[in-house]
Order: sequence, then C-alpha cells, then structure tokens
Amino acid sequence: MTSALLTLASTGALADTSADFNRLLADHWARAQQEKVFFRTDPDAFRPDGKLPGMDGEARDRRAAFNLDMLARLDTIDGDALRGQQRISYQLFRYERETERESYAQWDHLFPITSLFGYHMYFADALANMAFASVADYDRLIASFNDYPRYNAEQMDNLREGVRRGFTQYCGAMANYGETIARYIVDDPAASAFYEPFTRFPAAIDASQRQRLAREARQAIAEQVIPAYRAFHAFFAEQYLPACRTAPAITSVEGGDTYYRYLIRYFTTTDLSPEAIHQLGLDETRRIRAEMEATIRRTGFDGSFQDFLAHLREDPRFYAESPEDLLEKVSLIAKRMDGQMPTYFGRLPRLPYTVRKVNGRGAFYVGGTADGRNPGVYFIDADNFHSKPLYNLEALTLHEAVPGHHHQSALALELDLPPFRRTLYHAAFGEGWGLYAESLGKEAGFYRDPYSDFGRLTYEMWRANRLVVDTGLHAYGWSRQRAIDYLLSNTALTADEVTAEVDRYITWPAQALAYKVGELRIQALRRQAEQALGEDFDLRAFHDVVVGNGSLAIAILEEVVADWVASQRRGS
Repeated sequence: MTSALLTLASTGALADTSADFNRLLADHWARAQQEKVFFRTDPDAFRPDGKLPGMDGEARDRRAAFNLDMLARLDTIDGDALRGQQRISYQLFRYERETERESYAQWDHLFPITSLFGYHMYFADALANMAFASVADYDRLIASFNDYPRYNAEQMDNLREGVRRGFTQYCGAMANYGETIARYIVDDPAASAFYEPFTRFPAAIDASQRQRLAREARQAIAEQVIPAYRAFHAFFAEQYLPACRTAPAITSVEGGDTYYRYLIRYFTTTDLSPEAIHQLGLDETRRIRAEMEATIRRTGFDGSFQDFLAHLREDPRFYAESPEDLLEKVSLIAKRMDGQMPTYFGRLPRLPYTVRKVNGRGAFYVGGTADGRNPGVYFIDADNFHSKPLYNLEALTLHEAVPGHHHQSALALELDLPPFRRTLYHAAFGEGWGLYAESLGKEAGFYRDPYSDFGRLTYEMWRANRLVVDTGLHAYGWSRQRAIDYLLSNTALTADEVTAEVDRYITWPAQALAYKVGELRIQALRRQAEQALGEDFDLRAFHDVVVGNGSLAIAILEEVVADWVASQRRGS
C-alpha cells in the first residue's frame, strides 16, 4: 500500500474513533441530564429544576449499571488514537467512570448530611442563586416543591440505612444540627424562604399568571415542603441523633478504614496514604510556622506566638463594625483583584460574579450557569461579622472570587469542550487552585500590611493543619478536643471557627485534604516549568494552561502541563 493510501486509511480510522467517542460522550451526557445526577460536581451548585433526582437504591443501581455500560463501550475505543483535547477527554472520562464504579461499592449515599451542610440546605439555599425570568422557571420550581416529599423520604431512608449499618455521623459534631432544619419550618408559607422568588416577579409575567404562581407556590410550600421538613426534623431528633456514633473517626466503624482510603483517593485524586499525608502536614506546619514568626516580628509585637494569636482574636480593630462594613471591605478587595487579572491571565471569562450575604457556613462560592443567566456568587456570612477577622479577608476573597474559584469555574463553563468537562469539579484541583490563588496575591501586591500577610499565612497554616488533623482524627485516633487544641495553637482562627472546622473534618472525612495537596502539586508544576523554560517561561500562559482545560485529576493535570512545557521548548 502506498504512503498516501496508508495516510488516508489512518485518517479514516482516526475519524471513526473520534466519532465513536463523541457518540459515547453524548449518550452519557443525555443520561446524566435525565438522571439530574452529575458525578463529581460541586454540591454547592445544586439547583432544583422540576422533578428532583432519584436517591433510592433502585436509582443508584440504575446509574451503576449505566456506568458499567459506559466503561464497556469505552473499552472498544482506542484512546491512544485520539489527539489533543479528545485525548485529554478520553483519559478524564475513563478516570471518572472508574472512580464512579468504585463509589457504588462505598458508603457515600449514607451521608447526605454533614455538620457543614445537608441536602435540605442545598435545596432551600439554591433559590438565592437562581434566575426566574419566565413562567416556566416558576412552574419548574413549583414542580420541585411538589416532588420534595419523595426526595426527602429517599434521603431519610439512606440515613436509616446508615443507622442500621453503623455509618452515622459523630454525636459531638451534630448536637445542634436540628437547627439547620428547624429554621426552614414556618407556619405561614408566604413567610418561608421558599416563597421569596414569588415576591419578585419580572415585569414580563402578567398579573393573572403571578396570582396563579403565587397561589400554587403557597399551596406546595404549605402542603408538601414544610411537612417534609417537619418529618425530617422529627426523624433527626428522634431516630438519627440517638443512633449517632460515639467515636469521631470514620475508621471506628467496621469497614471504615477502607472507606477512608477511598475518600482520600476521591478527594485528592492521588494514591497518597494517610501516613504520608500526615507527615506532609507536619512538614508544612513547621515551614509555615517559621514564616509566621518572622511576620510577627515585622509587626513589632512584643510577646509569644500564643500571645499574638490572643491579641488578634481579641482586638476589636481586627473586626468589621457591621455586616455592611464587612461586605464593603470584601467588595473592595475583589474589585482591586479584578483590575490585576489581565496581568496574570491571557484569557478571562465573560461571566461576572457578585458578593452576597448568607446565613451560616462562613464563606463559599457558588458557580454560575453556562447559559449566562446566573452569575457566580461569593457568599459570606456577614451577619456573623464579629467572627470574621479583617486580616483574613484578602486571602479569603482571592480564594473564593478571583483569581480563585470564580475565575476557574466560570472559565470552564465557557470552554469549547465536552459538557461533562465544563461542570466537573475535582476538589484537589479546584481547592488547590483556590489556595494557589491566595499565594498569587503576594505577587499581585496584596498582603502589604504585615497583619494581612499573617492572615494569609494563617490560612495556609490552617490548610496544612488539615492534613495533620483530618488524618489524626481518622487514622491516628485523635479525640475531637485534641484536634481543636491543635488548630487553636497553630492558627489565628477564632475558637468558634476552630470548633466548626474540626466538626467538618469529622463529618466530611478527607475532603479538607484536597486543598493543600492540590496547591502543592500546582506550585511544583510551576517551579518545574520555570526551571525548564527559563527566560521563556510565560506566567500568563502557564496559568491559562492550568485552568484552561477545565477541572482535571492531578495526574492528568501533570501530563497536560508537561506536554505544554515540551511544546514551548520545541517552539523556542
């Protein structure tokens, strides 16, 4: 066969392989939309949209069988024949499907609640970050209201299964959790948080439709939603809390050690052992402590490390004067970084973000939507301003907004990539990038005040301590109090913040490990690229490569960056 014919045959085979893979991705995305369950997405991005997802055993079995079918079809496709972004998509899709297969053998469905969040909170709080522009938008929400009792019952059945198997949350971390349910229970449906979207109809909806929608919403809230919340509140108080586990470690439950190691793989996308992570945390803690001591000397403070922490926690000048004062300070920091973004990135997303007040949960980011109807939102518990130190605000805002979560997630939504890659969220990548973004602020001219720089370091210390505390609790048998004492002695977090954090690690094992593990890998990739490229290293281009491919598992990210470095060297 001639060279030309060989080339033609090879091109045809590649086209067939590419088409087969595209059909596979399209079939998977269509089923995911039908199920309304997207494996490994940010749970904060949940938005009710008509009928809610099925959460019972039958639905899980159905999704597990479909996932196996996807893997079988994937085996018929030669991934080595694919090129460019399709090759990355193949690697990532296989990684996700193999991880999803493992998840069905684990206990994730038994934990729809943690000390930090719960399915009932996601359902209620989602409304604050949804666009309601048409009658259909409101009708879909009312449909979600009417389906909520079924959804709630299936989640409670999962919790009951947890009670039977011993996979319950730790008593000490959940003692006041009932308040997160009770706050949504009201007698007047018009006074409910669920009714709020029906108080602000857009002008395009006429009066008769407004009356109908408001009437149906009040009825659904009164007859479906509120009774379901009452049922959950009673179940939690009367059945779940009395059965809570008495040891903080998930490894105290039979099978818990295997589950914890699975969670480490899931959240960090690495094969690091608990022991290696624990030691990494100790090493980072020592390094950061030395930087903190040097920063304290820059302030001129005369006293011990613990005296300085007490000074920060108690001095009123380090706290805002009101919720509005806190929001204004946060917004100014965010806007200052907005102006710096073109210096560090070649591509910026079109989707904007905003800053909003939220009750509870400290601070977090919720991504926007691909249709552009919902902006990204940086939420902060401004009413609790007396426990939000001002010296932490720069690091916090760079992490949650730009160049952190908003930049990365908004950009992913706009990439010309398969849909599954636009909404994918790996904790090690996303939170690792958020923590890297905090450190990037140093180059961007933030943290000039030594107290703010200490705030940056205490945030970094906090994430390093997580490696020690999370593994300490779940692999080394630490008590809750020992974990609290460790954080209090090493960070400038307030006592309330430390307690909440430890309860988070207890009830959401391994998730907090993702931050520091991901950040260290991204920083290592930058150092390697700088050393390999020397004067040809382009920081904007490097950042665009890291966040310009959507969320990636760590090993795939490392390969993508290595390929970019190689291409840059060939080009130079």
